[in-house]
Amino acid sequence: MEQTQYAPSKPNLPLQQQEQITAAARILCEGGVVAFPTETVYGLGADVTNPDAISRIYKIKQRPIDHPLIVHIGAISHLDYWAQAIPVSAWKLANHFWPGPLTLILQRSHHIPDSVTGGQNTVGIRIPAHPIALALLHALGQTKALAAPSANRFGRISPTTATHVQQELGSSVDMILDGGACEVGLESTIISFYDESPRILRPGGIALSALETVLSGPVMLAHNTINPTIRTPGSLPAHYAPVTPLRVYPAEQIRQHALLLAAKNLRILIMTWSNIDTSQLSGQSIEQCVMPADPIAYGQQLYAKLRQYDQAAFDYLLVEAPPDHPEWLAIADRLQRAGHHLSDNHKII
Repeated sequence: MEQTQYAPSKPNLPLQQQEQITAAARILCEGGVVAFPTETVYGLGADVTNPDAISRIYKIKQRPIDHPLIVHIGAISHLDYWAQAIPVSAWKLANHFWPGPLTLILQRSHHIPDSVTGGQNTVGIRIPAHPIALALLHALGQTKALAAPSANRFGRISPTTATHVQQELGSSVDMILDGGACEVGLESTIISFYDESPRILRPGGIALSALETVLSGPVMLAHNTINPTIRTPGSLPAHYAPVTPLRVYPAEQIRQHALLLAAKNLRILIMTWSNIDTSQLSGQSIEQCVMPADPIAYGQQLYAKLRQYDQAAFDYLLVEAPPDHPEWLAIADRLQRAGHHLSDNHKII
């Protein structure tokens, strides 16, 4: 994916939104939990320094307490307040991509509590590229930051609109700031510096090639065997998952599986991006969603489409495998994890 450059200036928002942000900042400072938009997905934010508020995030999301949270800060100048021993390569990436969909895994400072990192000595930090998120962080100041995982139940599809948050979390959240649909639609790229070598722990909104260009060198895709002690958000085998069973197939196989399932009187949705011949698939039990063939546009729509069809009483969601190309890494990663939750009862195709 090509990297969009985001302006780091303090956002200039309409008066009504400014008032909402002031109210949200007050709620956060009082220990509340606020859902807010970012360019990636909507986050569920709480004051990093408030243990009770952090505990609420875990309870609302039904999230394991050893699964770390990403910390959102308002400016690069705040970074060495929240992290220490920051590598030169991390500064290079921060200065180029922040605000933006990049999370850096760094050694935490003493200002970050154990509850945020799952007891680890490292913390994921980023600056979100959304005017409402930035205004909220500016309102909190340097000594406040937001621990903010995605605003959904743990392991489920991330929300990309305020309506998604309301539908899933409802009144358990003290306030939802509506910033429209998320621009990127997929979570941030997470990069670590284990052994001083930059490694992608989760592909996301910034492409591998863009990272390598800035660092003038290779960036590896990490595997759990490299350093299994580092736990990062969205790294479990099953994640980003609809309730409806989801399977991923190459283009040449997806029609066959759809027909087999339709013959069992099951209702099927197939999600494709290429010019697959669907003439054999006409019928009430099989419906098709054609996604963009561009990875950026595909990523923007993916979670919203999965939510839409997850609520439409299909028995299976069959998704065409994305191209084997670096620009599609994040999408391939999300689809693989979304389909990993299947029980043995669903492994019939």
